[in-house]
Amino acid sequence: SALPTNAVEQLAPVLCQAMLLSSSESSYVLAAQQEADCSSLEMAYRQNAHAHASSSQQSLVPSHSSHAGSAWRAPLAHSLASPFPAAPFHRSLSTSSIRLAPSPATPPTAPPAQAGAPATAVLAASGPAAGQQVLSRPLSTQPEHVVYSGPQAPSPKRVTLRTLKSKYAKKQPISMVTAYDYPSAVHVDSAGIDILLVGDSAAMVVHGHDTTLPITLDDMLMHCRAVARGARRAFLVGDLPFGSYETGVRDAVGSAVRLLKEGGMDAVKLEGGSPARVEAARAIVEAGVAVMGHVGLTPQSISVIGGFRPQAQVADEALGVLKQALALQAAGCFSIVLECVPGPIAAAITATLSIPTIGIGAGGSTSGQVLVYHDLLGMMSHPHHAKVTPKFCKQYAHVGAKIQAALQAYREEVEARAFPSPAFSPYKIPAAEVGALARELRAAGHTAAADALELEAGGAHSN
Repeated sequence: SALPTNAVEQLAPVLCQAMLLSSSESSYVLAAQQEADCSSLEMAYRQNAHAHASSSQQSLVPSHSSHAGSAWRAPLAHSLASPFPAAPFHRSLSTSSIRLAPSPATPPTAPPAQAGAPATAVLAASGPAAGQQVLSRPLSTQPEHVVYSGPQAPSPKRVTLRTLKSKYAKKQPISMVTAYDYPSAVHVDSAGIDILLVGDSAAMVVHGHDTTLPITLDDMLMHCRAVARGARRAFLVGDLPFGSYETGVRDAVGSAVRLLKEGGMDAVKLEGGSPARVEAARAIVEAGVAVMGHVGLTPQSISVIGGFRPQAQVADEALGVLKQALALQAAGCFSIVLECVPGPIAAAITATLSIPTIGIGAGGSTSGQVLVYHDLLGMMSHPHHAKVTPKFCKQYAHVGAKIQAALQAYREEVEARAFPSPAFSPYKIPAAEVGALARELRAAGHTAAADALELEAGGAHSN
Protein backbone atom coordinates (compact mmCIF):
# COMPACT_ATOMS: atom_id res chain seq x y z
CA SER A 1 0.00 0.00 0.00
CA ALA A 2 1.08 3.57 -0.58
CA LEU A 3 3.09 5.32 2.11
CA PRO A 4 1.79 8.74 3.19
CA THR A 5 4.23 11.55 2.49
CA ASN A 6 4.56 12.52 6.15
CA ALA A 7 5.33 8.91 7.10
CA VAL A 8 8.06 8.71 4.47
CA GLU A 9 9.63 11.94 5.68
CA GLN A 10 9.65 10.78 9.29
CA LEU A 11 10.93 7.26 8.65
CA ALA A 12 13.58 7.92 5.99
CA PRO A 13 16.40 9.05 8.31
CA VAL A 14 15.87 6.20 10.77
CA LEU A 15 15.71 3.56 8.04
CA CYS A 16 18.81 4.91 6.35
CA GLN A 17 20.76 5.01 9.62
CA ALA A 18 19.77 1.43 10.37
CA MET A 19 20.79 0.19 6.94
CA LEU A 20 24.26 1.79 6.70
CA LEU A 21 27.42 -0.15 7.49
CA SER A 22 30.53 1.38 9.05
CA SER A 23 32.67 -0.45 6.51
CA SER A 24 33.29 1.30 3.20
CA GLU A 25 33.63 -2.05 1.41
CA SER A 26 30.00 -3.08 1.86
CA SER A 27 26.74 -1.39 2.56
CA TYR A 28 23.04 -1.94 2.88
CA VAL A 29 21.23 -0.24 0.05
CA LEU A 30 17.62 0.69 0.47
CA ALA A 31 15.78 0.63 -2.85
CA ALA A 32 12.06 1.13 -2.82
CA GLN A 33 10.32 -0.59 -5.69
CA GLN A 34 7.30 1.66 -5.65
CA GLU A 35 9.06 4.79 -6.86
CA ALA A 36 5.91 6.88 -6.89
CA ASP A 37 5.53 6.45 -3.14
CA CYS A 38 9.12 6.01 -2.04
CA SER A 39 11.17 8.31 -4.29
CA SER A 40 11.70 10.79 -1.48
CA LEU A 41 12.88 7.96 0.77
CA GLU A 42 15.38 6.90 -1.91
CA MET A 43 16.73 10.42 -2.27
CA ALA A 44 17.11 10.76 1.49
CA TYR A 45 19.25 7.65 1.60
CA ARG A 46 21.53 8.97 -1.11
CA GLN A 47 22.27 12.02 1.00
CA ASN A 48 22.85 9.91 4.11
CA ALA A 49 25.12 7.46 2.27
CA HIS A 50 27.29 10.31 0.99
CA ALA A 51 27.41 11.89 4.45
CA HIS A 52 28.39 8.56 5.98
CA ALA A 53 31.16 8.01 3.45
CA SER A 54 32.62 11.50 3.96
CA SER A 55 32.42 11.67 7.75
CA SER A 56 31.47 8.89 10.10
CA GLN A 57 31.05 11.48 12.82
CA GLN A 58 28.30 13.38 11.01
CA SER A 59 24.79 12.74 12.26
CA LEU A 60 22.39 11.28 9.71
CA VAL A 61 19.32 12.69 11.42
CA PRO A 62 19.15 16.47 10.89
CA SER A 63 17.38 18.60 13.40
CA HIS A 64 14.07 20.10 12.28
CA SER A 65 12.46 21.90 15.13
CA SER A 66 9.47 22.77 12.98
CA HIS A 67 8.87 19.24 11.74
CA ALA A 68 6.39 17.03 13.60
CA GLY A 69 7.95 14.02 15.22
CA SER A 70 11.49 15.41 15.43
CA ALA A 71 11.66 14.84 19.19
CA TRP A 72 12.01 11.09 18.86
CA ARG A 73 14.34 11.01 15.87
CA ALA A 74 17.69 11.63 17.55
CA PRO A 75 17.40 9.07 20.36
CA LEU A 76 16.00 6.46 17.99
CA ALA A 77 18.77 7.07 15.49
CA HIS A 78 21.40 6.76 18.24
CA SER A 79 19.86 3.48 19.36
CA LEU A 80 20.27 2.16 15.82
CA ALA A 81 23.76 3.58 15.35
CA SER A 82 25.60 0.32 16.03
CA PRO A 83 26.84 -0.99 12.67
CA PHE A 84 25.43 -4.19 11.23
CA PRO A 85 27.85 -7.04 10.56
CA ALA A 86 29.37 -6.71 7.11
CA ALA A 87 27.36 -8.68 4.59
CA PRO A 88 28.01 -8.84 0.83
CA PHE A 89 24.54 -8.13 -0.42
CA HIS A 90 22.14 -5.32 -1.13
CA ARG A 91 18.98 -5.10 0.94
CA SER A 92 16.10 -3.94 -1.22
CA LEU A 93 12.96 -3.09 0.69
CA SER A 94 9.48 -3.32 -0.77
CA THR A 95 6.04 -3.91 0.65
CA SER A 96 6.22 -7.61 -0.10
CA SER A 97 9.79 -8.88 -0.20
CA ILE A 98 13.44 -8.40 0.56
CA ARG A 99 15.67 -8.66 -2.50
CA LEU A 100 19.24 -9.80 -1.94
CA ALA A 101 22.17 -9.29 -4.32
CA PRO A 102 25.94 -8.82 -4.11
CA SER A 103 26.85 -5.32 -2.97
CA PRO A 104 29.17 -3.04 -4.95
CA ALA A 105 32.73 -3.03 -3.66
CA THR A 106 32.71 0.69 -3.14
CA PRO A 107 30.02 2.86 -1.69
CA PRO A 108 27.99 4.97 -4.12
CA THR A 109 28.75 8.58 -4.66
CA ALA A 110 26.22 11.36 -4.60
CA PRO A 111 26.31 15.14 -4.75
CA PRO A 112 26.83 16.80 -1.38
CA ALA A 113 23.70 17.74 0.52
CA GLN A 114 22.72 21.34 0.84
CA ALA A 115 22.89 22.71 4.34
CA GLY A 116 19.60 22.55 6.13
CA ALA A 117 17.96 20.34 3.49
CA PRO A 118 15.47 17.88 4.94
CA ALA A 119 16.55 14.29 5.19
CA THR A 120 13.86 13.26 2.70
CA ALA A 121 15.13 15.58 -0.01
CA VAL A 122 17.88 13.30 -1.23
CA LEU A 123 18.55 9.49 -0.90
CA ALA A 124 21.27 7.00 -1.65
CA ALA A 125 21.29 5.99 -5.19
CA SER A 126 23.00 2.88 -5.31
CA GLY A 127 21.72 -0.26 -6.80
CA PRO A 128 23.26 -3.42 -8.15
CA ALA A 129 26.25 -3.02 -10.39
CA ALA A 130 25.72 -3.20 -14.14
CA GLY A 131 24.78 -6.68 -15.30
CA GLN A 132 24.33 -7.87 -11.75
CA GLN A 133 21.51 -10.36 -11.11
CA VAL A 134 19.17 -9.54 -8.25
CA LEU A 135 17.82 -12.51 -6.33
CA SER A 136 14.45 -12.23 -4.65
CA ARG A 137 13.34 -13.96 -1.46
CA PRO A 138 9.82 -13.24 -0.18
CA LEU A 139 9.67 -12.22 3.44
CA SER A 140 6.41 -14.04 4.21
CA THR A 141 5.14 -17.58 4.01
CA GLN A 142 3.20 -16.79 0.84
CA PRO A 143 4.56 -18.08 -2.48
CA GLU A 144 5.76 -15.60 -5.07
CA HIS A 145 2.87 -16.44 -7.38
CA VAL A 146 -0.33 -16.69 -5.34
CA VAL A 147 -2.65 -19.19 -7.00
CA TYR A 148 -5.81 -19.86 -5.08
CA SER A 149 -6.58 -16.35 -3.90
CA GLY A 150 -6.65 -15.22 -7.52
CA PRO A 151 -5.49 -11.99 -9.14
CA GLN A 152 -5.52 -8.94 -6.92
CA ALA A 153 -7.79 -6.61 -8.83
CA PRO A 154 -8.79 -3.25 -7.36
CA SER A 155 -11.23 -3.72 -4.52
CA PRO A 156 -14.84 -3.35 -5.69
CA LYS A 157 -17.28 -1.10 -3.91
CA ARG A 158 -18.56 -3.02 -0.91
CA VAL A 159 -22.24 -3.59 -0.21
CA THR A 160 -23.06 -2.06 3.17
CA LEU A 161 -26.17 -1.40 5.22
CA ARG A 162 -26.41 1.95 3.44
CA THR A 163 -26.46 0.11 0.11
CA LEU A 164 -29.25 -2.18 1.28
CA LYS A 165 -31.28 0.70 2.71
CA SER A 166 -30.90 2.59 -0.55
CA LYS A 167 -32.10 -0.38 -2.61
CA TYR A 168 -35.02 -0.86 -0.24
CA ALA A 169 -36.00 2.83 -0.49
CA LYS A 170 -35.88 2.60 -4.29
CA LYS A 171 -37.89 -0.65 -4.20
CA GLN A 172 -35.04 -2.52 -5.89
CA PRO A 173 -35.07 -6.26 -5.10
CA ILE A 174 -32.26 -7.52 -2.86
CA SER A 175 -30.50 -10.80 -3.72
CA MET A 176 -29.08 -13.16 -1.09
CA VAL A 177 -27.42 -16.57 -1.46
CA THR A 178 -25.70 -18.85 1.03
CA ALA A 179 -22.03 -19.79 0.82
CA TYR A 180 -19.93 -21.92 3.12
CA ASP A 181 -16.33 -21.88 1.87
CA TYR A 182 -13.85 -19.97 -0.23
CA PRO A 183 -14.86 -21.30 -3.70
CA SER A 184 -18.59 -20.79 -3.16
CA ALA A 185 -17.93 -17.30 -1.77
CA VAL A 186 -15.92 -16.37 -4.86
CA HIS A 187 -18.72 -17.56 -7.14
CA VAL A 188 -21.47 -15.78 -5.22
CA ASP A 189 -19.45 -12.59 -4.89
CA SER A 190 -18.47 -12.56 -8.56
CA ALA A 191 -22.13 -12.92 -9.55
CA GLY A 192 -22.91 -9.57 -7.93
CA ILE A 193 -25.15 -10.98 -5.19
CA ASP A 194 -25.97 -8.33 -2.56
CA ILE A 195 -25.89 -10.43 0.62
CA LEU A 196 -23.90 -13.57 1.25
CA LEU A 197 -25.28 -15.66 4.12
CA VAL A 198 -23.01 -18.12 5.86
CA GLY A 199 -25.95 -20.23 6.93
CA ASP A 200 -26.21 -22.90 9.57
CA SER A 201 -27.64 -24.94 6.69
CA ALA A 202 -23.98 -25.91 6.27
CA ALA A 203 -24.80 -28.60 8.82
CA MET A 204 -26.96 -30.27 6.17
CA VAL A 205 -25.50 -29.44 2.75
CA VAL A 206 -21.82 -29.50 3.78
CA HIS A 207 -21.57 -31.74 6.85
CA GLY A 208 -24.33 -34.19 5.89
CA HIS A 209 -26.59 -33.87 8.94
CA ASP A 210 -30.35 -34.13 8.65
CA THR A 211 -30.97 -30.89 10.56
CA THR A 212 -29.13 -27.66 11.30
CA LEU A 213 -28.87 -28.41 15.03
CA PRO A 214 -25.48 -30.19 15.25
CA ILE A 215 -23.32 -27.39 13.85
CA THR A 216 -21.36 -25.48 16.50
CA LEU A 217 -20.19 -21.90 16.81
CA ASP A 218 -16.60 -23.01 16.15
CA ASP A 219 -17.79 -24.79 12.99
CA MET A 220 -19.55 -21.63 11.87
CA LEU A 221 -16.46 -19.53 12.54
CA MET A 222 -14.42 -21.80 10.30
CA HIS A 223 -16.95 -21.39 7.48
CA CYS A 224 -17.19 -17.63 8.05
CA ARG A 225 -13.44 -17.14 7.82
CA ALA A 226 -13.24 -19.08 4.57
CA VAL A 227 -16.12 -17.10 3.08
CA ALA A 228 -14.65 -13.78 4.20
CA ARG A 229 -11.46 -14.61 2.31
CA GLY A 230 -13.39 -15.22 -0.89
CA ALA A 231 -15.96 -12.38 -0.81
CA ARG A 232 -14.75 -8.85 -1.49
CA ARG A 233 -17.99 -7.10 -2.39
CA ALA A 234 -21.04 -8.75 -0.83
CA PHE A 235 -22.48 -7.90 2.58
CA LEU A 236 -21.63 -10.86 4.83
CA VAL A 237 -24.13 -12.28 7.33
CA GLY A 238 -23.29 -15.17 9.64
CA ASP A 239 -25.91 -17.43 11.21
CA LEU A 240 -25.83 -17.77 14.97
CA PRO A 241 -26.07 -21.57 15.38
CA PHE A 242 -28.41 -23.37 17.73
CA GLY A 243 -27.17 -23.20 21.32
CA SER A 244 -24.98 -20.13 20.86
CA TYR A 245 -27.52 -17.47 21.91
CA GLU A 246 -30.54 -19.10 23.55
CA THR A 247 -28.96 -19.42 27.00
CA GLY A 248 -28.92 -15.71 27.75
CA VAL A 249 -28.18 -12.23 26.52
CA ARG A 250 -24.54 -12.44 27.55
CA ASP A 251 -23.98 -15.57 25.47
CA ALA A 252 -25.86 -14.06 22.54
CA VAL A 253 -23.72 -10.93 22.50
CA GLY A 254 -20.52 -12.93 22.95
CA SER A 255 -21.35 -15.25 20.05
CA ALA A 256 -22.30 -12.37 17.79
CA VAL A 257 -19.11 -10.50 18.57
CA ARG A 258 -17.05 -13.59 17.74
CA LEU A 259 -18.70 -13.91 14.33
CA LEU A 260 -17.58 -10.37 13.53
CA LYS A 261 -14.16 -10.34 15.18
CA GLU A 262 -13.06 -13.88 14.37
CA GLY A 263 -15.30 -14.73 11.42
CA GLY A 264 -15.04 -11.50 9.45
CA MET A 265 -18.79 -11.06 9.13
CA ASP A 266 -20.63 -7.76 8.69
CA ALA A 267 -23.76 -8.86 10.58
CA VAL A 268 -25.39 -11.87 12.24
CA LYS A 269 -28.73 -13.62 11.85
CA LEU A 270 -30.79 -15.24 14.58
CA GLU A 271 -33.99 -17.26 14.38
CA GLY A 272 -37.31 -16.71 16.10
CA GLY A 273 -39.34 -13.83 17.46
CA SER A 274 -40.15 -14.94 21.00
CA PRO A 275 -39.55 -12.40 23.79
CA ALA A 276 -36.23 -14.04 24.66
CA ARG A 277 -35.03 -13.88 21.03
CA VAL A 278 -36.17 -10.26 20.72
CA GLU A 279 -34.26 -9.40 23.90
CA ALA A 280 -31.16 -11.11 22.50
CA ALA A 281 -31.49 -9.23 19.20
CA ARG A 282 -31.81 -5.92 21.04
CA ALA A 283 -28.74 -6.62 23.17
CA ILE A 284 -26.67 -7.60 20.14
CA VAL A 285 -27.66 -4.44 18.28
CA GLU A 286 -26.86 -2.32 21.34
CA ALA A 287 -23.44 -4.01 21.42
CA GLY A 288 -22.80 -2.61 17.96
CA VAL A 289 -23.56 -5.65 15.80
CA ALA A 290 -26.10 -5.51 12.97
CA VAL A 291 -28.79 -8.21 13.24
CA MET A 292 -31.00 -9.89 10.64
CA GLY A 293 -34.12 -11.55 12.06
CA HIS A 294 -35.80 -14.75 10.86
CA VAL A 295 -39.45 -15.75 11.33
CA GLY A 296 -41.90 -18.22 9.83
CA LEU A 297 -40.28 -21.62 9.54
CA THR A 298 -37.31 -21.55 11.90
CA PRO A 299 -35.31 -24.78 11.34
CA GLN A 300 -33.57 -24.50 14.71
CA SER A 301 -36.98 -24.96 16.38
CA ILE A 302 -37.67 -28.27 14.64
CA SER A 303 -38.04 -29.98 18.02
CA VAL A 304 -41.00 -27.73 18.85
CA ILE A 305 -42.69 -27.36 15.46
CA GLY A 306 -42.36 -31.07 14.63
CA GLY A 307 -40.45 -30.93 11.35
CA PHE A 308 -39.79 -28.69 8.35
CA ARG A 309 -43.35 -27.52 7.82
CA PRO A 310 -44.78 -24.32 6.33
CA GLN A 311 -46.00 -21.74 8.82
CA ALA A 312 -48.68 -19.05 9.06
CA GLN A 313 -51.26 -20.99 7.07
CA VAL A 314 -54.05 -20.00 9.45
CA ALA A 315 -55.00 -16.51 10.56
CA ASP A 316 -53.82 -16.86 14.17
CA GLU A 317 -50.40 -18.12 13.14
CA ALA A 318 -50.10 -15.38 10.52
CA LEU A 319 -50.84 -12.69 13.12
CA GLY A 320 -48.25 -14.27 15.41
CA VAL A 321 -45.57 -14.15 12.70
CA LEU A 322 -46.45 -10.50 11.99
CA LYS A 323 -46.12 -9.62 15.68
CA GLN A 324 -42.76 -11.34 15.87
CA ALA A 325 -41.52 -9.44 12.84
CA LEU A 326 -42.64 -6.12 14.31
CA ALA A 327 -40.95 -6.92 17.63
CA LEU A 328 -37.68 -7.75 15.87
CA GLN A 329 -37.90 -4.53 13.89
CA ALA A 330 -38.42 -2.59 17.12
CA ALA A 331 -35.38 -4.34 18.60
CA GLY A 332 -33.21 -2.87 15.84
CA CYS A 333 -33.01 -5.60 13.21
CA PHE A 334 -32.06 -4.20 9.78
CA SER A 335 -33.88 -6.95 7.84
CA ILE A 336 -36.00 -10.06 8.41
CA VAL A 337 -36.08 -13.41 6.63
CA LEU A 338 -39.57 -14.84 5.99
CA GLU A 339 -39.35 -18.59 5.42
CA CYS A 340 -42.04 -20.95 4.19
CA VAL A 341 -45.08 -18.72 4.64
CA PRO A 342 -47.84 -18.16 2.08
CA GLY A 343 -47.19 -15.37 -0.39
CA PRO A 344 -50.14 -13.20 0.76
CA ILE A 345 -48.92 -13.36 4.38
CA ALA A 346 -45.41 -12.39 3.32
CA ALA A 347 -46.82 -9.52 1.28
CA ALA A 348 -48.82 -8.26 4.28
CA ILE A 349 -45.77 -8.43 6.57
CA THR A 350 -43.59 -6.69 3.97
CA ALA A 351 -46.16 -3.90 3.63
CA THR A 352 -46.29 -3.47 7.42
CA LEU A 353 -42.57 -3.33 8.11
CA SER A 354 -40.22 -0.45 7.35
CA ILE A 355 -37.19 -2.71 6.88
CA PRO A 356 -36.46 -5.15 4.03
CA THR A 357 -37.91 -8.66 4.09
CA ILE A 358 -36.00 -11.51 2.45
CA GLY A 359 -38.19 -14.36 1.31
CA ILE A 360 -37.42 -18.04 0.95
CA GLY A 361 -40.50 -19.99 -0.05
CA ALA A 362 -42.56 -16.87 0.71
CA GLY A 363 -43.76 -15.66 -2.68
CA GLY A 364 -42.52 -12.80 -4.82
CA SER A 365 -43.72 -9.76 -2.87
CA THR A 366 -40.87 -9.62 -0.37
CA SER A 367 -38.06 -7.06 -0.61
CA GLY A 368 -35.61 -9.73 -1.70
CA GLN A 369 -35.00 -13.45 -2.09
CA VAL A 370 -32.56 -16.01 -0.70
CA LEU A 371 -31.75 -19.56 -1.78
CA VAL A 372 -29.25 -22.17 -0.64
CA TYR A 373 -26.20 -22.41 -2.89
CA HIS A 374 -26.32 -26.18 -3.31
CA ASP A 375 -30.06 -26.19 -4.00
CA LEU A 376 -30.14 -23.53 -6.70
CA LEU A 377 -27.13 -25.04 -8.50
CA GLY A 378 -28.42 -28.61 -8.36
CA MET A 379 -25.28 -29.78 -6.61
CA MET A 380 -26.79 -33.00 -5.26
CA SER A 381 -27.59 -35.35 -8.15
CA HIS A 382 -28.40 -38.48 -6.13
CA PRO A 383 -32.12 -39.41 -6.20
CA HIS A 384 -32.24 -39.23 -2.38
CA HIS A 385 -31.27 -35.57 -2.42
CA ALA A 386 -33.70 -34.83 -5.22
CA LYS A 387 -36.49 -35.98 -2.91
CA VAL A 388 -35.54 -33.59 -0.13
CA THR A 389 -34.86 -30.53 -2.30
CA PRO A 390 -37.32 -27.86 -1.13
CA LYS A 391 -40.38 -27.41 -3.34
CA PHE A 392 -39.84 -23.65 -3.49
CA CYS A 393 -36.29 -23.98 -4.90
CA LYS A 394 -35.71 -23.42 -8.59
CA GLN A 395 -32.61 -25.17 -9.90
CA TYR A 396 -30.75 -22.81 -12.20
CA ALA A 397 -28.20 -25.47 -13.16
CA HIS A 398 -27.52 -29.17 -12.77
CA VAL A 399 -23.96 -28.88 -11.55
CA GLY A 400 -24.10 -32.15 -9.64
CA ALA A 401 -24.65 -34.17 -12.80
CA LYS A 402 -21.70 -32.49 -14.50
CA ILE A 403 -19.47 -33.11 -11.49
CA GLN A 404 -20.48 -36.76 -11.44
CA ALA A 405 -19.78 -37.19 -15.16
CA ALA A 406 -16.38 -35.52 -14.85
CA LEU A 407 -15.34 -37.73 -11.92
CA GLN A 408 -16.41 -40.89 -13.75
CA ALA A 409 -14.46 -39.81 -16.85
CA TYR A 410 -11.37 -39.28 -14.71
CA ARG A 411 -11.68 -42.70 -13.11
CA GLU A 412 -12.03 -44.36 -16.53
CA GLU A 413 -8.93 -42.62 -17.91
CA VAL A 414 -6.88 -43.57 -14.86
CA GLU A 415 -7.94 -47.21 -15.13
CA ALA A 416 -7.10 -47.20 -18.87
CA ARG A 417 -3.77 -45.44 -18.22
CA ALA A 418 -4.89 -42.69 -20.58
CA PHE A 419 -4.21 -40.08 -17.91
CA PRO A 420 -1.76 -38.51 -17.58
CA SER A 421 -0.96 -38.23 -21.27
CA PRO A 422 2.31 -36.58 -22.47
CA ALA A 423 0.44 -33.28 -22.59
CA PHE A 424 -0.04 -33.47 -18.83
CA SER A 425 3.49 -34.69 -18.02
CA PRO A 426 5.38 -31.41 -18.43
CA TYR A 427 8.51 -32.10 -16.38
CA LYS A 428 11.49 -33.36 -18.40
CA ILE A 429 15.00 -34.62 -17.69
CA PRO A 430 17.80 -34.35 -20.28
CA ALA A 431 18.85 -37.60 -21.99
CA ALA A 432 22.41 -37.21 -20.69
CA GLU A 433 21.14 -37.04 -17.11
CA VAL A 434 19.01 -40.13 -17.70
CA GLY A 435 22.07 -42.06 -18.85
CA ALA A 436 24.17 -40.92 -15.92
CA LEU A 437 21.46 -41.80 -13.41
CA ALA A 438 20.85 -45.20 -15.03
CA ARG A 439 24.56 -46.05 -14.72
CA GLU A 440 24.57 -45.05 -11.05
CA LEU A 441 21.46 -47.14 -10.39
CA ARG A 442 22.93 -50.23 -12.05
CA ALA A 443 26.19 -49.78 -10.18
CA ALA A 444 24.19 -49.74 -6.95
CA GLY A 445 22.33 -52.90 -7.92
CA HIS A 446 19.02 -51.22 -8.82
CA THR A 447 18.70 -52.72 -12.28
CA ALA A 448 14.90 -52.70 -12.34
CA ALA A 449 14.85 -49.01 -11.46
CA ALA A 450 17.38 -48.22 -14.20
CA ASP A 451 15.34 -50.16 -16.79
CA ALA A 452 12.11 -48.38 -15.74
CA LEU A 453 13.88 -45.00 -15.91
CA GLU A 454 15.20 -45.61 -19.43
CA LEU A 455 11.93 -47.03 -20.66
CA GLU A 456 9.86 -44.09 -19.37
CA ALA A 457 12.43 -41.51 -20.50
CA GLY A 458 12.60 -43.06 -23.94
CA GLY A 459 8.86 -42.81 -24.33
CA ALA A 460 8.85 -39.23 -23.07
CA HIS A 461 11.64 -38.15 -25.46
CA SER A 462 9.96 -39.86 -28.40
CA ASN A 463 6.79 -37.86 -27.69
